[in-house]
Amino acid sequence: MRKTRTMGRLSLAAGLVVALFASGCGGPAPSGSDGDSDSGAIRMLTPIFEGADGKQVLEEQLKTFKSSHPKVTVEVDYTSYGKLNEKLTTSIASGRPYDVMLMGIGWIPPFAAKGALAPLDVRRDELSQRFNERVVDPGIYDGKVYGLPIMLDTRFGIYRKDLLAEANLTAPPRNFAELREYGRKLTRRDASGKLTRAGLDILSNDLRQTFLPLMWANGGDLFTADGKPAFDSPAAVGALQFMTDVVRTDRSEDFGFTQPGAASGPPLAQGRAAMMIGHNNVWQSIQESAPDLIKQDKIGFFMINNERPAIFQGGTLATVSAKSSHPGTAKALVDFLAGPGPSLAANQQRGNVPALKELASSEYVTGNKSVQFAMQNLDAAYSEGGVPAWLEIRGDFKAAIESALLGKKTPQQALAELAAKAQVAIDKG
Repeated sequence: MRKTRTMGRLSLAAGLVVALFASGCGGPAPSGSDGDSDSGAIRMLTPIFEGADGKQVLEEQLKTFKSSHPKVTVEVDYTSYGKLNEKLTTSIASGRPYDVMLMGIGWIPPFAAKGALAPLDVRRDELSQRFNERVVDPGIYDGKVYGLPIMLDTRFGIYRKDLLAEANLTAPPRNFAELREYGRKLTRRDASGKLTRAGLDILSNDLRQTFLPLMWANGGDLFTADGKPAFDSPAAVGALQFMTDVVRTDRSEDFGFTQPGAASGPPLAQGRAAMMIGHNNVWQSIQESAPDLIKQDKIGFFMINNERPAIFQGGTLATVSAKSSHPGTAKALVDFLAGPGPSLAANQQRGNVPALKELASSEYVTGNKSVQFAMQNLDAAYSEGGVPAWLEIRGDFKAAIESALLGKKTPQQALAELAAKAQVAIDKG
């Protein structure tokens, strides 16, 4: 089963970013292909196309790129999301950055704000013809496009149709009140009170990535228009209160019951959960572990909704270093990687969501209902990030959310302290 990757080692990476940007090594971005001979070696860092299969997939795609750039060699450094930030910042600080760097949604402002990325030769309105606008936005900083999307990974509601039918629930929940009500009805405990089925699983997914779609659905935002923390607003507190009530009041889930490693395979596939807020690649995991659930059409999807519908949108974007020795060729490679061939291949390997509109009709998408659902609802997608200090801030969410779920702090206290800590990071620049 493929598990959602986290982008960790943040404390070390944050220190590297500070050292890197204090030295002012970003510099002005190169323009076009001036001085670019369209030959030589392009160094590329990627956290996707991992493993032997992924490497083979990428190498096959790069053959096409090399056919139009015969004098170019692409040297690929394969890494994981857990090591990505450290490798990015270390390479730039060393004075030998990668020419092409694949990074996560939310990462563009921290790197672009300090001049580490080159703006791409494309306008937002041009990209909006190829991608949904919500997909384009994370690659833009200060009005300039710095990253092209290759793949998306989304989070939304997923449920077992058969288990809802057994409880005489004929449609998925439409708002927070119904989501809690359904969770209570679908929860099962044995005579001793031991949980045997979570009615609503909110713990097997990354806690930040569960909280954020709930916050957005409740009308909240991460930051204000002028870049101040907004995730301690009444709407955000209400979202964390919802999570706290699911665990502590409704007892629709217990800590440790559905977390990764609690059992093999997704809890939804095992019948250990009836509903969840989860990653789109749960579909692929169920195909591998319990294919009959898909054959019998027992897996359904729903939007997280209260004040507005929302899904979480993460993903991977391709960028060019401001210090690339071959900026024109590097930009050509970025455009290639975001094109239909490599994008489709990357998403197929990971069970993720293509960013390109034209791939909605591909055999891969039409055969994966989870991916279809995500692509059909991108107008309601929201992305994390938005401020240069985001990579320093994001790692603190888990502890804050856990403190509320464990009853150590109220949701208001947990988020107020998190916002204050985030403001310090923002003020440091």
